[in-house]
Amino acid sequence: MPANGADGTEPDPPETGEPRWDGRHESPAQRADRRWTELLQEVRVTQTGVQILFGFLLTVAFTPRFATLGETDRVIYVVTVVLGAATTGALVGPVAFHRIVSGHRLKAETVAWAARLTLVGVVLLLATVTSALLLILRIALHNAAVPWVVAGLVAWLVLCWFGLPGWALHRYERRK
Repeated sequence: MPANGADGTEPDPPETGEPRWDGRHESPAQRADRRWTELLQEVRVTQTGVQILFGFLLTVAFTPRFATLGETDRVIYVVTVVLGAATTGALVGPVAFHRIVSGHRLKAETVAWAARLTLVGVVLLLATVTSALLLILRIALHNAAVPWVVAGLVAWLVLCWFGLPGWALHRYERRK
């Protein structure tokens, strides 16, 4: 099990009876409960954004302007909707997973799988936002700058969502 929590788990405390490195005095069950609560809050925030984006995408096909889209824009639209559906599935997955295995003494495993599904959901959200930006900016701007604008925004999202947390993990893991 990775010590950096990449799979959604934390390293087990030493069996010395000493407090964990982070100063918490919690049993594995308490840790799993705390981590589940934290993860659920993260998923709630992310799900809200995905639901708004996906709902918007579903309505686009019923607007008069949709009929005027070219083949490329229709393909981008379909890809965006499929990515939105996949993102929704990944971010609802932790709730379904928990509901199905609840009561079977699998809380730590549930937290680990839910964390993985959530990370997959965030990656899919990045792809969905990228695709939606590409479609909207192609229609709104009609110029060669669109790919560059989208690439810049995607770079910003990658930095915010993955780069900074990765940097923090790398930097602060050395303290342990």
